[in-house]
Amino acid sequence: MRGVTEDVPLDDVPLLDELMPWSVAPLRLGRSWIVAPDVRTLRARWDRLVRAEGTEREELFRPSRARTPSSSVAALPGQRTGTVRFVRESGPCPEPVRLAHGPFDEQWLLPDHRLIDTARPELWRVADERQLFAVEQGYVPGAAGPALLVTAALPAGRSPAGRPGRIRPLFRRPGGEEPNLAPGLLPLLSERYGRPVAPESVLAWAVAAARPSAAGCRVPLPADPDLWVAGVELGRRLTDIQLRGSRGGERPRLPGGRRPYVRAPIPARPTVLAYEPEEETLTLDDGRISPVPAEAWEFHVGGVRMLEQWFAHRTAPAEPGGLEAIGPAAWPQEWTSELLELITVLALLAQREPEREALTPGATLTRAALREAGVLPVPDAARRPASVLDHQEEGPEGQFALL
Repeated sequence: MRGVTEDVPLDDVPLLDELMPWSVAPLRLGRSWIVAPDVRTLRARWDRLVRAEGTEREELFRPSRARTPSSSVAALPGQRTGTVRFVRESGPCPEPVRLAHGPFDEQWLLPDHRLIDTARPELWRVADERQLFAVEQGYVPGAAGPALLVTAALPAGRSPAGRPGRIRPLFRRPGGEEPNLAPGLLPLLSERYGRPVAPESVLAWAVAAARPSAAGCRVPLPADPDLWVAGVELGRRLTDIQLRGSRGGERPRLPGGRRPYVRAPIPARPTVLAYEPEEETLTLDDGRISPVPAEAWEFHVGGVRMLEQWFAHRTAPAEPGGLEAIGPAAWPQEWTSELLELITVLALLAQREPEREALTPGATLTRAALREAGVLPVPDAARRPASVLDHQEEGPEGQFALL
């Protein structure tokens, strides 16, 4: 079979950038107070800000080069937020939306374009109940963990170590229309594997098979149809775990007897997170959760331990006087539920990690084979967002945008 070889140089393994060519850079929020782990905190911060006037409002706002209270900004696609200059804003808090603030850390965001330095409106236009976002993790040499994650929430796209990755929507249009795949890829794979290949299958294979490199995620495509089926099935399981029941799936659960429970109440303001491997216990000061598999505690992405990062995002001290200092008076019950679910997610993914590491494609379809089939090079139009505007979007000061 032409273009298929057992020993493939790294440079001839397709890049995810070639298979899913439209990508978007991470969001640049500009101010940390517009994100919080709970909705009540965001509403309290908004109320505090709109009560302030003059220089106090400007100081609380935290102006940047991209946004000040006097910036003239259009509304975010799909969001009902004001477009008057924020210096005159006095209305109620907009409804917060879910944000994948980092790997395995869903928080809440104020979806107001006047507050976000670079919101990537093209992502908001295609975010709906059918969309999935593949988030490529920044390359960290020698770091363990998956190179590609999937979320149904709008992703911020930042990697744990601070290195930028890329956000790749599965579909270029709302409603699951026009897959974000290289033109001709689906027909080619369907022919090679002797079965119809759906866009979701390509994403599932990438989740299972993607490997990090300095040039970006490499995604070897197997020549063996049976290996493709096995890899897609593994990728679907990994994706379902990461989606945590969204998109109609089941919420992740560990087998009976291995499910984590709170054994001692978590204090109002825990400051230290630690792990006792002998007892499989996670401690938050005097609070205790067990059983917590060691694999969940050791789960890293980009060289960062996920449980420690999640905890730090909720307990790190904030600078007094700013809006970041407004938060819960005590540890909310929903954070405990989210922590138990996070432990479950990491444990289940860790159980599958040996399968993911062992997924070696053997003979693969090389970049040369994709060029021969006309799939590569990807046309420039496939790398640009599709024109999806089917209604007018409100511009600054209530004017409709002219596009």
